[in-house]
Amino acid sequence: MTRARPILLGVAGVVLLGVAWEGYKALGPADGVVVNGLTVLPRTSDLAMPHLVTMWTRLGEPVTSAAGSPALWEAVVKAAGFTLGIAAVGWIIGVVVGMLLAILMQRFRTAESALLPWIVLSQTVPLIAIAPLVSGWGSQIRFGESRWQDWMSVAVIASYLAFFPVSIGALRGLESPEKAHMELMRTYAVGWWKTLLRLRLPASVPYLIPALRLAAANAVIGTVVAEVSIGLSGGVGRMMVEYASTASGDPGKPWAPIFGAVAIGLIAAGVVALLGLVLKRYRRGEVTA
Repeated sequence: MTRARPILLGVAGVVLLGVAWEGYKALGPADGVVVNGLTVLPRTSDLAMPHLVTMWTRLGEPVTSAAGSPALWEAVVKAAGFTLGIAAVGWIIGVVVGMLLAILMQRFRTAESALLPWIVLSQTVPLIAIAPLVSGWGSQIRFGESRWQDWMSVAVIASYLAFFPVSIGALRGLESPEKAHMELMRTYAVGWWKTLLRLRLPASVPYLIPALRLAAANAVIGTVVAEVSIGLSGGVGRMMVEYASTASGDPGKPWAPIFGAVAIGLIAAGVVALLGLVLKRYRRGEVTA
């Protein structure tokens, strides 16, 4: 029961969300809840809030009425796989950069004083402002006969969001060993590199796993937003924009890529959870990110 409890709670949360959706649609006002001219709760019309059955049924229907059009769920799975691959690249880059920055800041206090404020400040810049810059700079990069692709710009933007929690969490973890343990390593004349590998990195795992989980979520969000900002086709981000134009005549269709984005986030969190199982022996006293 202890192992099944998180799964049961997750299923219960999804069920309660569905009940709340249908309950508000049945009881809520058609024009939504408006307070002082501001709409705080959505309208309950079939166009604004289609029934869950409508969304589910629409997944099994063709994307368009054209002959040979694939089922909507197939198109969403393909787009979600494309977005997931880019998010994975961005997450890996973010983890590597975040870990290197954390190690550098832990090793040199001057580096921590110089870099940490800028790392925090970097997250105040909106993605909508960064995306055109990254895409423009990337278009000028050449790899011999190869050219910079738009998906690479999206991966860089995803890594921009992913590196922050990793760098902060890893820095906290690397500085977490008790003073007595550090003194013991010095007593045995263990160098900084071996101390890092045998003491600081294992001690950082309780801080690092939550940071990796948050970084995975950030990478997915950054990928979806960057796809929209750059105009990269093939992923769920661009699919959301394209399908939104059909909402007036096909209310269930725009929700399909949203479900795909949710699935990507769950997969990303699941991968980090598997990594946590591998490092289970080091996760005693885990803290939140």
